[in-house]
Amino acid sequence: MSDDGKVRMDKWLWAARFYKTRTLAKDAIEGGKVHVEGQRVKVGKEVKPGMVIEVRQGFDEKTVVVKALSEVRGPASIAQELYEETPESIAARELRQAQRKAQNLAHPDRRPSKKDRRQIHRFQDSWDE
Repeated sequence: MSDDGKVRMDKWLWAARFYKTRTLAKDAIEGGKVHVEGQRVKVGKEVKPGMVIEVRQGFDEKTVVVKALSEVRGPASIAQELYEETPESIAARELRQAQRKAQNLAHPDRRPSKKDRRQIHRFQDSWDE
């Protein structure tokens, strides 16, 4: 972990394991998927402890508070010590995940099989009685 207080945003996101490569981190920053206190940032923005960063990765959106700085990518256990996700962010992410899961159950990827159709008809008939 670095104590000099100067770490670029793309290096920190890579070291904290939000993105696999610095290029992906750079592309995410330039694409507007990373915000600091509600504002878009540039790749070279210096990260400081206590800074609030909002990171979007696919469907997930995380709000984290920077706890420590690092320019090197280490094990995941050390990377998790670099930041702390806010409780509000965790709750919102879990809610969105549950909603996505429920939506996927409502629209299956395949047509019902013959067995599935029989069960559906039995269920519908039980409601008609």
